[in-house]
Amino acid sequence: MNVRLGPYVALLRQNPAFTRLFVAQLVSFAGDWFATVALLGLALELSGSPAVASLVLVLQSGGFAIASPLTGILADRFDRRLLLVGADLLRAPIALAFILARTPDTLWIALVAVLLLEICSAVFEPASSAALPNLVDEAALGEANVLIGSAWGVMLAVGAAIGGVVAATLGRDAAFVINALTFVASAALIVGISRPFQGPREIAPSTSGSVMARVLGAVRSLGPVVSFARHSRLVASLLLSKTMFGVGTGVVLLLAVFGRDVYHAGDVGIGLLFAARGLGALVGPFVARALVGIEYRGLLIGITGSLVTLVAAYALFPLAGSIWLAAAMVFAAHLGGGAQWTLSTIGLQRASPDSIRGRIFSFDFALVTLVIAISTMLAGGLAQWVGPQVAVWVMVGLMAVAGAAWTRFSSPVWRTAPPT
Repeated sequence: MNVRLGPYVALLRQNPAFTRLFVAQLVSFAGDWFATVALLGLALELSGSPAVASLVLVLQSGGFAIASPLTGILADRFDRRLLLVGADLLRAPIALAFILARTPDTLWIALVAVLLLEICSAVFEPASSAALPNLVDEAALGEANVLIGSAWGVMLAVGAAIGGVVAATLGRDAAFVINALTFVASAALIVGISRPFQGPREIAPSTSGSVMARVLGAVRSLGPVVSFARHSRLVASLLLSKTMFGVGTGVVLLLAVFGRDVYHAGDVGIGLLFAARGLGALVGPFVARALVGIEYRGLLIGITGSLVTLVAAYALFPLAGSIWLAAAMVFAAHLGGGAQWTLSTIGLQRASPDSIRGRIFSFDFALVTLVIAISTMLAGGLAQWVGPQVAVWVMVGLMAVAGAAWTRFSSPVWRTAPPT
């Protein structure tokens, strides 16, 4: 394996449009993880219940899942740059609402704010993913996706680690204010991108008709996505891969429970375990890109290997005798998690036409976030009823079963997928 950094550096130097989007996402992701670590600590402190704390992650995933089908349509019909900037500017004031949650009776304010933030994120993410092939050349698409995947990972690592320290030293309000400011900075960076975010529209969006007619039209516009997936096992496999991983992703909530209640390290412990997750998600895409490339057959085989890595590492996680060993297991697990997300995203971007790419990604995100929401609720309940260690093993078992089913479904494609 030879991970060469030269092509990534060259892309950032030679493509200012992509560089602006990359830095914007770095800034925004950092704020997200500052706030998430502080929120999980706040929810556990005010409620004393892993099940209640799970609502933070459930609402993050659930809000995204509910909004995604419609926001993908926006990404295909409207200016994607304006959608990204608008989503950022809306998220800034919403993020400040976390400051109002001071007691168990006002915790609901933070939960509502989480939901609203994720609805805005459901506008941002499909538009960003759909725009990426328009901001870089085809030959650089693999490197661009690895860098975007690494942005999430590195800011999860840095943001979670520093966010835990900031919350413990300066207070959680400081983390919430920093989160709000990152959205403003992200919007400012995206405004300056001059390269088109999409190809020419074939049909202009209609503004006539009743509200109900527009809603029905929006639902019908998802038909091409479903039809596209039904007639391509390759696309169906790529669409289902994140969802397969999402079946066991409720285990992520348990990182907060282990950090605070098992290892008794408070917000700093939560931040450390989430930082290990981020480091894995940072390194995983680079390793996967070097090992399997961007051909469809390699992408699918790489996703399978990522699943094995994730399941094996999390199976060992509850046996760790210290928080540092636990962090090492989390890092190993999310080498697989980060690789899988990037590999499936590259495949969908290459296999999807620009005219429906926004809807493809919104459908992809809706599936995985809905499953993650259910998985997180289950993990929170299990942690409260049978303990966090057993809860981890149950979630890992579910992920292994889902992964075996996905591998069986996708394996015929390994032999028949076109090389490019």
